[in-house]
Amino acid sequence: MSTPDAPSTVTALLQAWSAGDEAALQRLVPLVYAELHRLAHRYMRGERHAPTLQTTALVNEAYLHMVDARRVRWQDRAHFLAVAAQMMRRILLQAARTRGRQKRGGDVVRVELDESVDAVAMRSRELVALDDALDALARFDPRKAKLVELRFFGGLSVEEAAEVLKVSPQTVLRDWKLARAWLTEELAR
Repeated sequence: MSTPDAPSTVTALLQAWSAGDEAALQRLVPLVYAELHRLAHRYMRGERHAPTLQTTALVNEAYLHMVDARRVRWQDRAHFLAVAAQMMRRILLQAARTRGRQKRGGDVVRVELDESVDAVAMRSRELVALDDALDALARFDPRKAKLVELRFFGGLSVEEAAEVLKVSPQTVLRDWKLARAWLTEELAR
């Protein structure tokens, strides 16, 4: 996003698109493509198995899913990137599961959760194990699961995550600490 007012421009275009303005989508794509590509590259960078998708293909696949999500009421740029990150995560998880994972109850997988961890560097089954743990957290505390998705997978800052979740940055920091502890315990089982 190259211009200083790009976030507000993106928000206005997202809202116009949500209201049915197809031309807004055409103006939006060039503004967000670089960030979508950055997210996809982050995911793909550490794929150890021959990936079934390339970075650009992952961006395109996520884009197609998002275009089909016509009923989404886009809030702003951070919300858009959070949904894009979620789409990419789901696409890669499907690819990992397709490559074949061990049946439940197999080897225990330890995944350290901290802000320096690159989600793509994990092997496919580690990514699947983390996804399973996130699903369990979502049943217990959906906001904390969403926060992990936004921060860990989407790379959103504390402030961006707070904006998407409609909570204070202090709440994000507190939830982040609790979610990491809960997931660490869950993954250690």
